[in-house]
Amino acid sequence: MEPESDQLLKRMPNPLSVLHPAPSVLAPRVGNFTIPGRKSIQTPHYVAMTTRGAVSHLSPDVLQEHTNISSLHIGLEDFLEKAQLAVPPILSIPRTGTESRLRKFIAARDDDVLILDTRRAPPTFTPQHNLPTAVAILTSMGFHPLEAEYWLDSIEKLQPDIVIGISDIMHGHIPGVKRRETMVDRTHAYTRDATQRLYGEKGDNAESKPLYFAPILPLENTQQSFYLEDLADELRPAISGLAIYESASLSIVPEELGDLPRMCFSNTKTPQQVLREVSLGADLLTVSFIGELSDAGMALDFTFPPTKLQQESESKSTAQPLAFDLWDRSHAASVTPISEGCECYTCQKHHRAYICHLLSAKEMLAWSLLQIHNYHVMDTFFAAIRESIAEGTFETDSSAFERIYAPAFPQQTGEGPRLRGYSSRVSGPAESKRNASAYGRLDERLAIYAQSQSSVATPDTNADGLVEHGFAEKTET
Repeated sequence: MEPESDQLLKRMPNPLSVLHPAPSVLAPRVGNFTIPGRKSIQTPHYVAMTTRGAVSHLSPDVLQEHTNISSLHIGLEDFLEKAQLAVPPILSIPRTGTESRLRKFIAARDDDVLILDTRRAPPTFTPQHNLPTAVAILTSMGFHPLEAEYWLDSIEKLQPDIVIGISDIMHGHIPGVKRRETMVDRTHAYTRDATQRLYGEKGDNAESKPLYFAPILPLENTQQSFYLEDLADELRPAISGLAIYESASLSIVPEELGDLPRMCFSNTKTPQQVLREVSLGADLLTVSFIGELSDAGMALDFTFPPTKLQQESESKSTAQPLAFDLWDRSHAASVTPISEGCECYTCQKHHRAYICHLLSAKEMLAWSLLQIHNYHVMDTFFAAIRESIAEGTFETDSSAFERIYAPAFPQQTGEGPRLRGYSSRVSGPAESKRNASAYGRLDERLAIYAQSQSSVATPDTNADGLVEHGFAEKTET
């Protein structure tokens, strides 16, 4: 008789190997996420977030040579204009055979895992409400509804490796009681329709279909119990993973779905929050602070678990910073690497003074070098997490990390790259401008010029005219 795990893999729409010691729910776990022909991802791990399919500040050749990024999260809204009113180039780009339009359009490597979502991560708050058959998205031409049918057509045309199921979540809005019921019903319907269309037709080549990650809404268990039961029962053969939108939802995952990989979109802000989600059983996480710190001119500088020297010199009054600000002029003459012992390209080839100079000159190379370093630190961080879980010391190591390091990153002091258009994250109504005005540099000169203008009428004549009218007289010198 075949083992239960082998039977489960045969039911999947695409060969998938997520190997864990046990399908635990509220416990840290290590695994191996494998899609044929793509890079194998050791979990827990992060998923690199993109804008229009590109990782900020990193060109494809730099991404390949100087980072270990293996998966890319891509928002469909990044490529749409007025959804359904115009055919965007990404959906009409020529292809040959089973070639992925998405992979070809963003020039991704053949072995990168491409994860297609409806919204970018983290999503921009939408003032518009979702409709019964559509969700509000932010396109390059403003907010528009994205119809579920159009979304399904896009998936079949783009052929990503993983698709995050569409969900009726209003980001930035607190739903009422009735709205929560609607959220569950619509998300349930979206999931049923999508799985039926993608995997329900007989005779289709299942290996060419993307893996479907079903969304778990950020609601209590009782409010979506029927939906969860359907995921664990009838929809289980078509589900390859779960999309989690807040860490609390990890506790309501049914035991029948416990072996599935869980991708978290809770927008962690510190390494401590990453450790907490891993402790609850998260497998793949979107970590937004990597790019945010690079934009702010800050370099990550922490180790997990803390070194013995750090633990021996532990002091509650002197928590060690998680990062340091390279805008600080104290680094202007420092020829040491960003982090001692770091093996990233930036630390091996450049020093702090050079990065500080680039930031002061607002050279884009500064942010590229910082991005390389920060991603390397996160690679090392997650590798240490997996090792700690395997050795059974994760809880102790996490406690030591929280005691030694500051609970938040330092405040930004310098200016980051200029934010433009829909790339700027909206935090709420009446938000202040994030960039200083680029067109006010002559205001001071204009004020001086205005003060120099006299309100007294000035005769429109030369020196002879002034003498003739008695306003002056000539003197011999």
